[in-house]
Amino acid sequence: MGLDAPDDAAVWRLDESRVLVVTTDFFTPVVDDPYAFGAIAAANSLSDIYAMGAKPFLALNIAAMPVDLDPAIVREIFRGGAEKVKEAGAVIAGGHSVQDKEPKYGLVALGMAEEKGLITKDRAQPGDILVLTKPLGTGVTTTAIMRDKGSPEHEGEAVKWMTLLNSAASALASKVGVRAGTDITGFGLIGHGIELAEASGVRLEIRFEQVPLFSGALEYADLGSFPGGTLDNQKFFRDRVEFAADFTEPEKLLLYDAQTSGGLLLAVPAEIIDEMADRAQGEEIPFWRIGTVHEGTDIAIVRK
Repeated sequence: MGLDAPDDAAVWRLDESRVLVVTTDFFTPVVDDPYAFGAIAAANSLSDIYAMGAKPFLALNIAAMPVDLDPAIVREIFRGGAEKVKEAGAVIAGGHSVQDKEPKYGLVALGMAEEKGLITKDRAQPGDILVLTKPLGTGVTTTAIMRDKGSPEHEGEAVKWMTLLNSAASALASKVGVRAGTDITGFGLIGHGIELAEASGVRLEIRFEQVPLFSGALEYADLGSFPGGTLDNQKFFRDRVEFAADFTEPEKLLLYDAQTSGGLLLAVPAEIIDEMADRAQGEEIPFWRIGTVHEGTDIAIVRK
């Protein structure tokens, strides 16, 4: 359907109403448990399908594994991925593997959607309300754990959120008529927010104190436990972000923090925001209002 405006996945028109949505993603382990790693990688790979308002139906494994890795570990990675894909109502129908020095796993994922119901980055309008559907903090939390600075409780919290599919949030957004959004992954909230702002030709105002964070995120931010991707995000996007004067460096970095299997960032028209919030509460779908859309460009971060 065109390569001019970059979006979260490739979209191919099938007929007058339906489209095929195709994406891929894979990465190295972010947790020690192989089953959890497989589930997280699968949820992350499916996220771009959900970010565009589509439903996954087919996936292919992508795997790179050390030749001396215990086959039982590889099986657990594949099992975690397969069970997460099954939870999504899709099926893994094959894939491809190669040898590598460090484990890597992910999926090619295919989804279907009605063209009129697609969610894209270029439809946000001034007056929309910004909604986030998962807390931030996967990068800083998992890095702290890898450096033996994190607690088991915080690791469990991170795994819970990273394995949560964006399916319910995506379905709700499509039902109520949301047409602008993206998901928050490696570029962090600021990076993906800038993509949304630039594609739509608008300015996002994000209220820091309304942004949900993992319970240990501020603590680990103060320790400087950020992954390299977070620092790269800051270098790349800092010229397009305006922070209020009272922000600390750790607070700023949390909004650049590279996320794994993060939530959806949705631009919700003001006339349907209350309906969406009520439905989210009734269906127990995570839902936080974190800002607003305005005329202009790029992103402004304010305290309240």
